[in-house]
Amino acid sequence: MASYYYLIASLPELGTTGDMPITYDEFLSCCQSNVSEQDYEILKNLTLSSKKGPLVEDWAKFYQMLTRELGYQRSLNLGRSYSSSYDKDAFISQAVASALSAKNPLEAERGLLEYEFQALDSMVGLHMFDDYVLFGYAIKLKLLERLSCFEKEKGKAEFQSLFDGIQQQVYSL
Repeated sequence: MASYYYLIASLPELGTTGDMPITYDEFLSCCQSNVSEQDYEILKNLTLSSKKGPLVEDWAKFYQMLTRELGYQRSLNLGRSYSSSYDKDAFISQAVASALSAKNPLEAERGLLEYEFQALDSMVGLHMFDDYVLFGYAIKLKLLERLSCFEKEKGKAEFQSLFDGIQQQVYSL
């Protein structure tokens, strides 16, 4: 397990609100000369669904359970059956139910982001300045990148477009 004292100490703190203080590409630039080639390659190819790397295996198990629970609860809300069987986790089920009860999709995403950050913090545990912390940080950045794709104005415009289309269909009946 490698130590990354200077690198981790130099990274800006990540939170679930506000703008991203650093992009993933900027993060990779910081890592390039400070981590092993193997870790750098894993970081460079990291996705939220990756399964290789320190901490990443634990994250993958959690993320798979979370996405299955999301699929299950969304299917139930739409009155559809859910064909996959999976191990349920009461905490994940509660977090997903809470997110899906949000007023809008962006609020739901923010609720899930909070839960995912808490889960990552728990997985990192008492690790300090090592690859667990570094990969936890990288996953958090990937989560923030995903959230940054949700733009309120674009979402409103898309909703209005869909709503107008439905209204036209209703009026034509």
